[in-house]
Amino acid sequence: MTSTAPTGRTGTGAVKIAFIGAGSVVFTQGLLADLFAFPELRRIHVALHDIDAERLATAEGAARHIAAVRGAEPRITAHPDRRAALDGADFVINTVQVGMNAATRTDFHLPARYGLRQTIGDTLGVGGIFRALRTFPLLRALADDIAELCPDAWLLNYTNPMAMNVMYLARATPLRRVVGLCHSVYWTVRDLAELLDVPYEEITYLAAGVNHQAWVLRFERGGRSLYPLLDDAIAKDPQLLRRVRVDMYRRLGYYPTETSEHSSEYVPWYLHHDSEVERLRLPIGTYLDIIEENTAEYEKTRDALAAGSPLPVEGTMEYAPQIIHSIVSGTPRTVYGNVPNHGLVDNLPDEAVVEVPCLVDSLGVQPTRVGALPPQCAALNRTYVSANDLVVRAAVEGEPRHIRHAAMTDPATAAALPVERIWDLCDDLVRAHADLLQPELREVLGH
Repeated sequence: MTSTAPTGRTGTGAVKIAFIGAGSVVFTQGLLADLFAFPELRRIHVALHDIDAERLATAEGAARHIAAVRGAEPRITAHPDRRAALDGADFVINTVQVGMNAATRTDFHLPARYGLRQTIGDTLGVGGIFRALRTFPLLRALADDIAELCPDAWLLNYTNPMAMNVMYLARATPLRRVVGLCHSVYWTVRDLAELLDVPYEEITYLAAGVNHQAWVLRFERGGRSLYPLLDDAIAKDPQLLRRVRVDMYRRLGYYPTETSEHSSEYVPWYLHHDSEVERLRLPIGTYLDIIEENTAEYEKTRDALAAGSPLPVEGTMEYAPQIIHSIVSGTPRTVYGNVPNHGLVDNLPDEAVVEVPCLVDSLGVQPTRVGALPPQCAALNRTYVSANDLVVRAAVEGEPRHIRHAAMTDPATAAALPVERIWDLCDDLVRAHADLLQPELREVLGH
């Protein structure tokens, strides 16, 4: 993950940033607003790519509007051809969702017929497994293009399932300047600061684990733990007990870094039980509502640009713009990144993808060794990592049985379905997504 020389083109020309999946317009808008807020990045080359012509045109229009509002003077180009966008890039931001909303609906509706509940379905479980398997062919092709056209570029991945995608890139491609980015650690601590009425700027914290299931290991103000203050807040407000992450914190001793909706999917204890769904107010299928909201936001942006109406320009505090600024300017920062373990977390497998603090400066993204996680936290993470490993092996080895093995290993799936039904469900999902899977994985196996 580290590099020995600065990247970027501050001495030879404009830094080029390629957005792959730029048609995720709302997300692209936030990243560009952050980038153009840095004086050193106001003359960058933004190369936008998407396979959807309308979304690409909308992204380009939004980029030009945001640049004008920010007072930036970037070069903005739009490319239906991915290779043109990548050629000579210094940074590549990946936000592609293969199959888009239709594939996501399939990931929810088919398992629901089997009685399998999901809330978000983008990280583990059958939703995460098949989202990964749809994404891997794109990642392979993207990595091949990067290796040829911009081999020194940093690939900043936002596409879920984060850990599976980064693990696949590490095992199946030559790319090494790869980091997966997620905002869950930052916003978890922000939310805790608000809950406890403690200024975020006065809090120091350390988190580590795996994406969407990391743990706040240290949570302090002035060198004193804030966990007792959190315990008091929970004791005073019984409604807090109706959150999955609070329930997990009380039992495990460390606060998880992802929302209750997410967290419920990575363990066997909640979604299979009607009483727990009610007690913890779990919104089954909530991601289906989110994708409709995202579509509505996109259409609102598209229509506003067509009408010449003003668009809001708001920063997002995402990590990719901070990383780019630090590498280009040499400004040191700490962000949280998802990277191959390689000894960063002692009690997780070496090839696991872990989420840890990373120093970023002109030398690149440099992960921090954390040591051992609390054993109860590492135990849950190891189950998560085992499922990741099997999904990646399915693709790398062309072994369709490993798709079923991953689903059998997944805690929430195994808690809800007997093994024959798990295999039947995987067969149905393979049939539904066959056109988006690599050929070796399209086989229907039966029992």
